[in-house]
Order: sequence, then structure tokens, then C-alpha cells
Amino acid sequence: MKLRCLLIDDEAPALKVLESHIAHISSLEIVGQCSNAIEAVELLHQHTVDVLFLDIKMPKMIGTQFLRNLSHPPSVIFVTAFRDYAVDAYELDAVDYLVKPVSFERFFKAISRLQKTLGADLPAPENKGEHKQDAFVYLKVGSNMQKVFVHNIMYIESWKDYVKVFLADQKYLLVKQTISAMENLLSVYQFLRVHRSFIISLRNVSGYNNNAVQLLHKKEIPIGRLYKQVVMERISG
Repeated sequence: MKLRCLLIDDEAPALKVLESHIAHISSLEIVGQCSNAIEAVELLHQHTVDVLFLDIKMPKMIGTQFLRNLSHPPSVIFVTAFRDYAVDAYELDAVDYLVKPVSFERFFKAISRLQKTLGADLPAPENKGEHKQDAFVYLKVGSNMQKVFVHNIMYIESWKDYVKVFLADQKYLLVKQTISAMENLLSVYQFLRVHRSFIISLRNVSGYNNNAVQLLHKKEIPIGRLYKQVVMERISG
């Protein structure tokens, strides 16, 4: 049985990020999205909801006050840009407290915690949309969450506290994220970690040898010693 999710946030990009993450977990389904507490009350009257993904600073009523006003609230995972309300969240028995931008890795951990709280097992993320040309992710670029179509991503390179996401037009985005988090986010698509500092798109591989993978535009990516066996098995089929 799927867990029914209600998303409450006044920022459309934040809702899109949650929507994208939820789409990769087969045990979750979205029954509604809204931008404030008033709309949320109406949706709670219309749908059975198992978990709220709740922002805090919203117009009309903040999320913590909204939750206090519910007589029989469902499970709650707070998703906010502010760290200051963590104690309030704890007092309100929230399952988890996520700080934006929320990586898929951190989101999956929160859902695992939710499933344990409810006494259920969490299935692995689906390969949903693995071959769809319109599949996309949201990435933190500067102060914005930028929509990036998965088929445009050629490879990712770790760069200090960021990653460089190289695109099909040979430009790149500097993204505030770890390479491990990117590996988790893109694992439901055709991407593979080939080196401690590199992830590649398998659909863009044009050749390989014992030491490197060749991508389109004649780009060579080194294969790390610890990754070689897995890389060879995946590429050679």
C-alpha cells in the first residue's frame, strides 16, 4: 500500500524538488500540493493523508502553528530553509527535519525513518523514467534551484565542496552538492560512478579501455582502481 503525501510549500521550485524525489520511490504517492495552511486544511478534508511534507515560513500561518492546530495530524516531515525551528519540530513529534536544498540522499533517509516509524519496509528507488527524454532533476546553482534534463548531463566531476555538471553543449553548471549525493540522485537513471571524482552518463559512452571511458566530444574520463570491476561489468554488459 502506498503512503499518501500532501506537499505544503509556498515556493514552487521546492514543490518540484519534492515531486521529483517522490517520483522515484514506489511506496509514495502525491494526493495534493498547496502553498499555504488554509489550502492544506481543505485538502486534508478531501483526502486521506499519511504524511505531510511541510514548509515552515509560509503566508497566513507558519507550518509549526498549522500543525499545532490539527487535532489528528498525520506523520510530518518538515522541509524548510531555516534551521531555527528544529526544537519545535522535535516537540511536535516530526519524523524528520529537512533543510533546503534537499538532496535525494537526505530525502531517502527521511523516508526510511518514516517507514520504520510506521512499521513498514522501504523499497529501493525505482528506475522510473530511466529512458524518458523528459526526465529532470533540480540542482542548486547559486541561489536558485535549476531544472536540468537528465539526458543533457554528460558527466559530473567533483570540485572541492561542489560538483561540476557537464552538459551536452559542453558547458557546465557549478552545483552546491557532494558527488556522493549526486550519485544517489542520479542512480535511478543510466549514470555510473567510475572514479572517486567522476560520474558518467552510460548512454553517452562511445568507447573504453582498461584505464578510461570515452564519451562523446572525445572526452576521456579516468577509471578509478576501486571502481574498475563494476565499471567493466556495466559497460561491457
